[in-house]
Amino acid sequence: MRFTTRQLTLCAVLAALALALSYVEGMFPPPVPLPGVKLGLANIVTLFALYALGGGSALAVLTVRVLLGAMFAGNASALIYSLLGGLSALGVMFALSRSRRLSVYGVSIGGAAAHNCGQVAAAMLTLGSAAPLAYLPALLLVSLFTGALTGFITALLLRAVPKSVIP
Repeated sequence: MRFTTRQLTLCAVLAALALALSYVEGMFPPPVPLPGVKLGLANIVTLFALYALGGGSALAVLTVRVLLGAMFAGNASALIYSLLGGLSALGVMFALSRSRRLSVYGVSIGGAAAHNCGQVAAAMLTLGSAAPLAYLPALLLVSLFTGALTGFITALLLRAVPKSVIP
C-alpha cells in the first residue's frame, strides 16, 4: 500500500497519540484489580484509524505504536504480548467493521475480546503451558466493559473530527 504524504503524516500523528495514551494509561492503577487489565486507551486511536483511514493505515499505526512502545519501555519481552494482542484485535475489528449489522461499539468489544485472546496466546507460547487459558474468562468479561468504553469514545471522535481532516 502506498501512502500519500497527507496519509503518512496523519498516521504518524495518530501513532504518536496512541503511544502517548499508552504511556499515560500506565501511570494509573488498573480499573479492575486483575493483573494485565487495562482500559486500552491506545486502541481508541487504532479503531479511529480503521474507520477513518482504512485497514492499512490502522495496521501502520498499531505496528509503530507497539514497536516504539516496546523500544521506549525497554521491555522486549512485552513485545510479543502487545503484538499478538494488537494484531488479533485489529484483525477481528477489520472483519467485524465490514458487517453492516455491528456498530463501532460491537466492533470495539470484539476487538477487546480478541486482544485478550491474543495476549493469552502469547502467554501460552511464552510459558509453554495452557495454564493461562484459565484466566481468559475473567479477561473476556472485562473486555465487554473496556471495549464498550473504547467504542463510545471512538464514536464520539468519529462524529467530532471534520471530514476535511480525514483524507
